[in-house]
Amino acid sequence: MNRREALNSLAGAIAASGLLPDSARATVATAVAGGSREPQPRRQPYIEAGDGTQLFYQDWGTGKCLLFIHSMCLNSQIWQYNMLPLSDRGFRCVGYDRRGHGRSMQPGRGYDYDTLADDLACVINQLGLHAVTLVGHSMGAGEIVRYLSRHGAERVARIVFVAPGLPFMLKTPDNPEAQERSVSDQVFASWYRDYPGWVASGVPSFVPEMSNAQMEWVGSLCMQASLKALTDCYHAVIETDFRREVAAIRLPTMIVQGDKDTAALIDFTGRRTAQLIKGSQFKVYRGAPHGLMVTHAEQLNNDLAQFVAT
Repeated sequence: MNRREALNSLAGAIAASGLLPDSARATVATAVAGGSREPQPRRQPYIEAGDGTQLFYQDWGTGKCLLFIHSMCLNSQIWQYNMLPLSDRGFRCVGYDRRGHGRSMQPGRGYDYDTLADDLACVINQLGLHAVTLVGHSMGAGEIVRYLSRHGAERVARIVFVAPGLPFMLKTPDNPEAQERSVSDQVFASWYRDYPGWVASGVPSFVPEMSNAQMEWVGSLCMQASLKALTDCYHAVIETDFRREVAAIRLPTMIVQGDKDTAALIDFTGRRTAQLIKGSQFKVYRGAPHGLMVTHAEQLNNDLAQFVAT
């Protein structure tokens, strides 16, 4: 009996004895077969942020990568009508839930733009992404801007702002046409009194002319967010002045917004953002609301595919 036959006989005897667990028997079998490969770790659907917060993510497809950052209240599921078709078209699509939203942990802290930008950096670094296209909706656009300010553009090929909450949402003496503080105060009062009611009343304008089932689904995503996260995030959205940071962007940039957006008025957000970024593309979707990634998914997907491919 040669050495390999002896080892095979030994492995068979060990396996038959039932003395080892399945994982150990598999290791013995691999060793006997002459394999020297280390067991490959299973990819888990969570990224660990710098403070230990676990961030849920989805990673579909292969090819040039698009990383999707959702708006306040929602989570990465809102991108499913974009991520799935684009992954079918040969792109890698990654989406993650912001801390305090969806399936990510709710630590009760870290909802400022600096921490959120660092969370984005953890996702990019731990997934080993390079030449990535960052796609941010509403609040997510601000996270992209702050990521570039804090971490640079080495890993980023291009950026896309969808109905961005930029460049500065709060009315001040040098920003006179923006939102009055009283508007956000009314929102906070509504949340503290009846957040589900606020969601139910707001969804029809977010995704108008969709089925009742679709609107209920969008509302269900909003119900997965922590009220603590939402209040802190909304403070960050309305109080952060991104004008200088936006003007410093030199990456290829596409800005997409609907002219029926009632959550972020196009003249004070997308249009001004486009004016601040030299060479940016500004695409206006006629009749599109704030939730255009759902209502105008096919149009957005075509624009994203063309922008990433060029």
